[in-house]
Amino acid sequence: MKVSLRNKIIIGVVAAFMIGFVSADQEYFFKINKGIDIYGRVYRELAVNYVDELDPDKLMRSGIDGMLGSLDPYTTFIGEEEGGEVDLLTTGKYGGIGITIGIRDGFVTVTSLMDGYAAQRQGLQVGDRILEIEGVSMIGAKPEQVRSLTRGEPGTIVHMKIEREGEQKTLEFAIVREEVRIKNISYTGFLGDGSDTAGSRRNAAGGLAYVRLDRFSRGAGDELRLALKDLQLKGTVRGLILDLRDNPGGLLDAAVDVVSKFVPQGSLVVTTRGREQGSEKKYLAKEEPLDKDVPLVVLVNRNSASASEIVAGAIQDLDRGVVLGTRTFGKGLVQTIEPLVYNTQLKITTARYYTPSGRSIQEVDYMHRGKDGLFETTPDSLKRQFETAGGRTVYEHGGITPDSVVTEREPSSLYRELLRKSLFFRFVTSLVAQQRDSSAKIPQDAFLLSEFKKFVADKGFSYEDPGEL
Repeated sequence: MKVSLRNKIIIGVVAAFMIGFVSADQEYFFKINKGIDIYGRVYRELAVNYVDELDPDKLMRSGIDGMLGSLDPYTTFIGEEEGGEVDLLTTGKYGGIGITIGIRDGFVTVTSLMDGYAAQRQGLQVGDRILEIEGVSMIGAKPEQVRSLTRGEPGTIVHMKIEREGEQKTLEFAIVREEVRIKNISYTGFLGDGSDTAGSRRNAAGGLAYVRLDRFSRGAGDELRLALKDLQLKGTVRGLILDLRDNPGGLLDAAVDVVSKFVPQGSLVVTTRGREQGSEKKYLAKEEPLDKDVPLVVLVNRNSASASEIVAGAIQDLDRGVVLGTRTFGKGLVQTIEPLVYNTQLKITTARYYTPSGRSIQEVDYMHRGKDGLFETTPDSLKRQFETAGGRTVYEHGGITPDSVVTEREPSSLYRELLRKSLFFRFVTSLVAQQRDSSAKIPQDAFLLSEFKKFVADKGFSYEDPGEL
């Protein structure tokens, strides 16, 4: 069989093209293997021959952190001891005692108790200062150290020493750990419900409903479904406010599930694209909405990120509701958790996501730095326009810009100083301690303000306006 000159040329070009690809791949993987070899040899030389004895684990972790530090901040190494945080996100549960902690006035302090769990049942209270856990001092400890000691296998016991306002002696607790399920939704209700007699009568038949969604761990969509059905049983939902302020995000699937409660089945919610061709994946609303016509407002702020932005972006692009608040964080990257050896994992950014209109809302370009050493962002003049389903103009990058911008009030310097010194929290803790064995109602309004002023004065608080001369 004769091959024409034309076909010979085509075959030659294709062969050269394929050889070029193979050659490029070989060179790329050679560089990878070369890097692994060099890194391993440097690590071994340091661990064995450095003048002072080194901790091999810390040395390895420093090397990994340094390598990942050249990438985006969401690509991180997860050590064996940190795996519980991943389980919490993906399963929505952990073994613990059901408390939330924070640093108040230099002490690790209980800031809230989860209803029905061990800590609440056994008598811990908001405002309690944690002095010791399992004999380990918590003075100056970081929250992650406390979590590592309080969390563990359900059924095991954690011993704690507590200092409490109004108590002369330290208190000791032996609290049994149990499976704690994290709630994604912290509050639901009708606007004005119970505020006064007229408001109660008005909301007995329904009205404007409110749902506070704090995170997107496993089950967020199911919780929202139950919350909406519960509101519908209590009255007619004539409008809904979905509050995503300060919600840092979570699972992409959970965000899709939440959007599915409001938009027609089959609607495009979000698209992800990775590095390789053919990696594009479209996520569609997978069920009939609970109510596709009820007026919807999504509240966002600068701390609404990731999955929160997927929800806000889909609602905005599909013209399903109004996004209200301030511009969101601008995280348009998707992470995948890859298991490694020795119970370690790598959380790695594997894709970018795009809203239904096709825009990326990622603000920072982590692969490029300006002359000042800072990561680059896209100037407004270079941002491309996109259109919502109804033909409205929206822009890429820089987060989700609300349909209606409501600027948050900047707190005064006096307020920030009071907050920094935990005086609001300490005052309420003190007041509750005084009222604990009393049937008297907590004072309100002017009297409460007067008591607060006395409290901060007793604590030696003083303040000078930085603008005063």
